[in-house]
Amino acid sequence: MVDDSQLAASKSIHKTTGKTFWYATRVLPKRVREATYVLYAFFRVADEVVDDAGDASPAEQRAELERIREAALGGDSDDPVLTAFSEMRETYDIPDEEVHTFIDAMSADIETDRYQTFEDVRDYMRGSAAAVGVMMTYVMEPDDVSLAVPHARKLGEAFQMTNFLRDVGEDIDELDRVYLPIDTLERYGSSVEELRDKEATPAFREAMEAELHRTETLYDEGIKGIAYLPRDCQFAILVSAILYAEHHRLIRERNYDTLTATPSISKRRKLSLLVRARWHWTWNKDPEAVFAKVSSVPNAETRSHGERVSPSPTQ
Repeated sequence: MVDDSQLAASKSIHKTTGKTFWYATRVLPKRVREATYVLYAFFRVADEVVDDAGDASPAEQRAELERIREAALGGDSDDPVLTAFSEMRETYDIPDEEVHTFIDAMSADIETDRYQTFEDVRDYMRGSAAAVGVMMTYVMEPDDVSLAVPHARKLGEAFQMTNFLRDVGEDIDELDRVYLPIDTLERYGSSVEELRDKEATPAFREAMEAELHRTETLYDEGIKGIAYLPRDCQFAILVSAILYAEHHRLIRERNYDTLTATPSISKRRKLSLLVRARWHWTWNKDPEAVFAKVSSVPNAETRSHGERVSPSPTQ
């Protein structure tokens, strides 16, 4: 049983570091909301081993991740977040495989800083994003988890790709990492050197546009799975997708330049999107229809014709 101190520690981490997802979490039912605090905090604890390593060597980072893995799977720990996650994992029957896949991805991130193809990126996201979506699905307890999980993986990948596209400049500056597939950069005539030099060239912008379109097909597939979730969870996951996808509008407004600044959604805009989504949801409980009405993701027909998408107006 997760106690109040463990929950408070988890909630604090989530509120401080998960600013986009935090808004959506607040509209989850309590039975899922508290478990989500623990899930998110667990992900952040592991992620910080890699992204905020300080003077730790790769060997020390890997050792710390193994300690986290052991604690998450039921080993002794005095860390309130890890203890809470271990208990929650048993409560919701989260498969051990998903924990292993997630920790393995964090470990791979220690020394992997380039990805040649999108399939290489996707292999990484199987642990860093898809596993997150799967674990979240188990916490929500759908009637048939096997129907929801494939779409949860796609939505997790969509969120992760949105983060990668938003954070291109930040990732190369602070971590010397490039998550854009090198093949995509080269196909349009861009390069890692341009990213380092903060040159948002036409070639870089085209590469960004191509990956943005690819990411939006992941949203299409991910959103289809919301209908398989419990009714009291559907709106929160829909809102999280709308909020993450809002970064696409901001990226387009900057003409795909995420090298010189990192787009950020204002609190006012988040609240506006939440209200709009709630209004449409009141009249139509179809997640795909509401996402099409409220989100900044252009329709599939526009993307399939290769049309350059203008930023949608702020409403």
